[in-house]
Amino acid sequence: MTAISLDVPRPAQFGPGQNSAQFSRTAALAASAASSPARHPGSFSRQTTHAMSQLQAQYAEASASALALASTSTPQINGNARAVSPGHAPSRPGQPLANGRRKTSPIPPSSRRPSSAPGDQQVAPSSSRADGGPTDETNGAVATRPPKPPLLRSKSEHARLRFDEPEDEVDEEYYDLGARHGFEDHYLSEDIIAQLANNWYMYFTDKRHETTGKPKTPAFELQDWRMRDRLKTVSAAIAVCLNIGVEPPDQLRTTPGSKLEAWQDPTIPPVGKALENIGKSLQAQYETLALRTRYKQYLDPSIEETKKFCISLRRNAKDERVLFHYNGHGVPKPTASGEIWVFNKNYTQYIPVSLYDLQQWLQAPTIFVWDCSEAGNILKNYHKFVEKHEQEEEEQVLKDPNHEKTNFRPYIHLAACDSKENLPTNPLLPADLFSCCLTTPIEMALWFFVLQNPLNTTISPERARKLPGRLQERRTPLGELNWIFTAITDTIAWTTLPRPLFRKFFRQDLMVAALFRNFLLAQRIMPVYGCSPQSYPELPDTRRHPLWDSWDLAVDMALEQLPMLERREADGVPYDYVNSTFFTEQLTAFEIYLTRGDAVSQKPPEQLPVVLQVLLSQQHRLRALILLGRFLDLGPWAVQLALSIGIFPYVLKLLQSAAQELKPVMVFIWTRVLAVDISCQQDLIKDNGYTYFAAIMKPQETFPVVGVVVLDEHKAMCAFILAMLCKGFKPGQIVCNSTDIMTYCLHHIEHPENPLLRQWSCLCISQLWRDLPDAKWRGIRENAHHKLSYLIKDHCPEVRAAMAHAMTTFLGIPDLTDEVARIEEGIAWAMLELATDGSPIVRKELLVFFSHFVLRYESKFLVAAYEQLLEEKEYQLFPPPEDGLDHKMGSHYTRSENRERDGTIKPCAFGVAHDSVFAACWKHINILSVDPHPEVQRDATNILDYVHHALLHSPVGAQAQTLMDEILRRARKVSRGDMSQRISVAGTRTAAAQPMPSPGLLKRTASYLFGPLMGTLDGTPNTPTPPSTPGAQRSFSQRSRKGPSLENAPPEQHDQITSPSNYHIANEPLCAGYRERKPKEIPSLPLVSTFLDWSTEYFREPQMKAPEAEEPGSNEYNQRLWRRARNEGVLRETQPQKTHARTHKWNSQAGVIPIGSQPSKMTFHQFENHIAVADDGNTITIWDWKTNSRKSRFSNGNPEGSKISDMRFINEDDQALLMTGSSDGVIRIYHNYDSDVGVELASSWRALTHMVPSNVNSGMVFDWQQVNGQVLVAGDERVIRIWNAGHEMCTHEIPARSGSCVSALASDQMTGNIFVAGFGDGAIRVFDTRMRPQESMVRKWKDDSRQWVRSVHMQRGGQRELLSASRNGKVHLWDIRMEQPLKTFQTTKDVLRTASTHEHLPIFAVGTSAHLVKIFDFDGREITRVEPYSSFLQGHKAAPLAATSFHPHRMLLGCAARGDHHVSLYSCGSDRVGSF
Repeated sequence: MTAISLDVPRPAQFGPGQNSAQFSRTAALAASAASSPARHPGSFSRQTTHAMSQLQAQYAEASASALALASTSTPQINGNARAVSPGHAPSRPGQPLANGRRKTSPIPPSSRRPSSAPGDQQVAPSSSRADGGPTDETNGAVATRPPKPPLLRSKSEHARLRFDEPEDEVDEEYYDLGARHGFEDHYLSEDIIAQLANNWYMYFTDKRHETTGKPKTPAFELQDWRMRDRLKTVSAAIAVCLNIGVEPPDQLRTTPGSKLEAWQDPTIPPVGKALENIGKSLQAQYETLALRTRYKQYLDPSIEETKKFCISLRRNAKDERVLFHYNGHGVPKPTASGEIWVFNKNYTQYIPVSLYDLQQWLQAPTIFVWDCSEAGNILKNYHKFVEKHEQEEEEQVLKDPNHEKTNFRPYIHLAACDSKENLPTNPLLPADLFSCCLTTPIEMALWFFVLQNPLNTTISPERARKLPGRLQERRTPLGELNWIFTAITDTIAWTTLPRPLFRKFFRQDLMVAALFRNFLLAQRIMPVYGCSPQSYPELPDTRRHPLWDSWDLAVDMALEQLPMLERREADGVPYDYVNSTFFTEQLTAFEIYLTRGDAVSQKPPEQLPVVLQVLLSQQHRLRALILLGRFLDLGPWAVQLALSIGIFPYVLKLLQSAAQELKPVMVFIWTRVLAVDISCQQDLIKDNGYTYFAAIMKPQETFPVVGVVVLDEHKAMCAFILAMLCKGFKPGQIVCNSTDIMTYCLHHIEHPENPLLRQWSCLCISQLWRDLPDAKWRGIRENAHHKLSYLIKDHCPEVRAAMAHAMTTFLGIPDLTDEVARIEEGIAWAMLELATDGSPIVRKELLVFFSHFVLRYESKFLVAAYEQLLEEKEYQLFPPPEDGLDHKMGSHYTRSENRERDGTIKPCAFGVAHDSVFAACWKHINILSVDPHPEVQRDATNILDYVHHALLHSPVGAQAQTLMDEILRRARKVSRGDMSQRISVAGTRTAAAQPMPSPGLLKRTASYLFGPLMGTLDGTPNTPTPPSTPGAQRSFSQRSRKGPSLENAPPEQHDQITSPSNYHIANEPLCAGYRERKPKEIPSLPLVSTFLDWSTEYFREPQMKAPEAEEPGSNEYNQRLWRRARNEGVLRETQPQKTHARTHKWNSQAGVIPIGSQPSKMTFHQFENHIAVADDGNTITIWDWKTNSRKSRFSNGNPEGSKISDMRFINEDDQALLMTGSSDGVIRIYHNYDSDVGVELASSWRALTHMVPSNVNSGMVFDWQQVNGQVLVAGDERVIRIWNAGHEMCTHEIPARSGSCVSALASDQMTGNIFVAGFGDGAIRVFDTRMRPQESMVRKWKDDSRQWVRSVHMQRGGQRELLSASRNGKVHLWDIRMEQPLKTFQTTKDVLRTASTHEHLPIFAVGTSAHLVKIFDFDGREITRVEPYSSFLQGHKAAPLAATSFHPHRMLLGCAARGDHHVSLYSCGSDRVGSF
């Protein structure tokens, strides 16, 4: 169910200063979540958003002012305090609460239901202001968003409309004329008017109605973000070939020239130790990059040394990566073929080393750093020699298959310059500029910044390089710059490299990542001095990336403080270093990204690597985590992006943090991660990370930090995390079972306000004890099965389904003792109640339970199935007598001689399975095999076929086959027209459609039961009937075969003018994603539940993003705005017609609609030009009455012999659905009813399940209350049932207090508290649902003539008149406060066949058996009489009327006669007729 707010508060309602505390939309939605009894994972009002809005509040509370604000800004919602988000709201500020309900902009049907959908009590709290403004309790702290185009609710049947007419005219309409029944109080009640005007709920539009519990095919491909082939650089050789004092022949030296090597000056005495100092310094620089790597210096190495240390390097590293650093400043440049130079032993010659040999010694994996001129030659030749090696290896394998191949890949190269480029000799630069960039990037960047600074400054490069601080300490100037540099280079790489390359070089190996980050700096610095650094694999040029400007700013801010820092160190002058604003600004940029279209279009954010770095800082950590949570909320693509960049180790490490303020956001982040990638289970067990969430699950857990509370949503998310830990992961189940997690979950399933918590507590238990006997025994000790069974009556369908899922996984303790069997049978008895549940997902889960239960006790079910066949045969041979004692037999049937005098079965006739849970389950499986929902029917049929297949292959298979053949033979005999035998479907006895069976009763029998698996009488397989065509079932108490008496029977019962319409002549809509069973496939059990995966999808969907329909300018918003304007236009046009309708004839033909079959029911849409017409079979046709064109045609699926009792459009203010009720007791709801292609079954259930015999049959009558989402259902039952659409369950069973059937229903559409029932014996009773069921009948009017009440109707508008029409033509006007009718009219001397009352105009019409429609006003004056169109060929001139219906607003009447296939439309003659 979805909420739509249809009003926007006026800004004038709120005084100045109220924007100080903005109530975020997400917090408001979640804050109201507690009041809803009917939510689902697709409609939990985005409960997780409340959790995240709390985190926003926590961040804001970092300042004292925010703390003060939080302490004064906690509005009371429905009496429950909810925290207000002081700032940094994840989305727009919210709107005020009206009547304790969230006022939102319109939400599309595909969106979520708001938490405050009305339940049984509709009266708003007295403390709420009707205008939706702040109540006294809020102290005016609730702010509103800026005004936007108003989406006003169409107040068609409720409050006064704001017309442009003078005020007194509007007043006159209601207060001069008044309203019946004392209802004028409703128009004076600010609470009721505000509730109706500002809140609107859409029903049957939740995710469960769109998917029926089937998970979507993942729209994302799970990426492997873990480094499976992770390599480490374990050893490094630093080869420094300087030969200080001797210049190589091809190296040009300038005077003065660059001389610093590893920041050491080799000319400073003692010169003899210069080479050693340079080697030590270079090693120390490398150690800042990766301390764990083993380094070895080789200073001026000879060729022999080179070979020796290379081979040793590979031997020690084994299969890990080795680093080879080559400084060739003291030897010739690499040759054109890529040879590098070293020395001979006596340093008298330069000896070349070929790349071929170097590859042979070092093999792979390797990383090379080439700091020498013309280093590009090495890269260009290296690949050739690798290919040559690989070719030789292949040849060796061909010669010797046992030859072990040597790997020469992968390899990485970083080179200082390209071919024909020389290293710079600028005296202001170090000689090993490339090595400095790679190993000391911060010093080099500071040095470079000073050299390039265009401003005059006294700071020299040498001073800048000595900026105080330590690289590892982020609070020091140098450490902070290093931190910023890491973030910037990571981000540059993230935004320029392909994702696989980024992960390979920047996330796989600490050394490689550091070198590549620093290589980006070399890319920026060295081209300034004529060098182009080279790499393999090649990196794109990043020197013009805009983030380098941010880096220059950070360096500039640090160097600006250098003089003061130097004075502090030298003279002790106090000075506090001012930290950079870089990270704060980047987080702000990330926050802006989250609110812009880039996030919606799934454009990766540039700031994600920065957020990763910020997590290292305690100062910014909370804000970064909150923003990260908001980013992950965007969907699986965002989660995968974050995992691929390396966020997981950080959030895993934070599970060891004791910081209380991080817990809520950590729970949210882990929820999002596990919803996308469940492979993190092992990580949660490591270091006991799961205890972080188990502790939060504690019932009384709170955080001792101001403003931080554990919300129910946090506990629900923890339950989800622990459920995912246990899902298919035995170690996770074992560790969870060793704690008190089950105890916590059993406590939370009793939580009265949060259905998400109840649902996931059930699912957590289900995964905890799945296939784990120890956990099941623990559950038995804690009485878990009994506690779970209380949820059978839970108001939320998802909770009931989750409970069924938990019960299913409980079955199967290996040691089947008597105690275990007793417990499991007790569970099965309790679960039977779900068979009549209104939600298909619950019934589907029940069938999954049944499938496991059948497998567990298969032999006992074979006995039950065999006895059922015997019972079926007995039913056919000995139909029940008409003694009214049929119900005394219970769920079994036997012939009359085996029954006692009082109707009960004699003990000697008891079967083996008599009154056992197995027989009861078997009968319910049979009932569900003809369920109106196709998926439920398909699954039940699967179980039936499995058991019958097993029965036929059991020792009694031959006898069973004989029984089946006989049952089938008799069934076929009936289908050929012999109505003397009554049959049923596999012995099920539930609501039948008619007293006599019809071929429609065979639908189940002709399906899979006796199909190809079992063999048939003639040896040929039957053509299976699709399970989506449910067959009728015989009644628990078979109805009387006596014809109804003509005195009081409804006209249709003895109308023989025409034969019934054909059935199933149009396609029957199926639910979305329905998959047919393959008929020839051998059935297998157990059924596989998809409920857990479907529930998990809730945590993959964005919860914090405003719905599209709430964004002004979006398509959905504009469409809804247009519909609202159209609705208001219809109302303005039609409201002034009251006087006109009474004074003009209704004989203007507005059209004739050719239906193609006999119309029996019709209804108009309030605002669309749609009329739905049902024939007397099961076909529904939707027409556009204005253009006289057919929109769609489909079958309602009710079985032959039944008919469509009535139809209603629901959610008419927006995108309507069509609700139908059929005489077999079934309600169906259709999406996209006006499209032949798009029409789908949203939901269906059997609303009447215990039809009882009566003299005449009304089948089923129902009424829909949009105001509170209730379906009133009555008919051939002793009770009137009220089904709640939000709960999808029967909430009231009100005794009808009559032996006659209910023939008509009407209710107060404004508050939904009062309803009126007309009966077949002429009585009319008024009920008040606010009272106890036994006391709810508040008025009874009896008619001495005992005539069938054809219609009762209470107007939605106008004076709210209540009219009743009886078959003898009498029409009464009632006031529910009066004992006698206000007025009585004799409208016709013929039989009254139909009666309709206009919703607003003082007009009603009756259709007679003399082919007349008479239109009267409420004074009983006949205004017009018309004869509906009859075709020339059919021409039953005296045919009785079949149906009449008024348009709810327009002056338009539709009518149809028996024996004709047309609907005639008439309008009231006036100047405005042309608009029709």
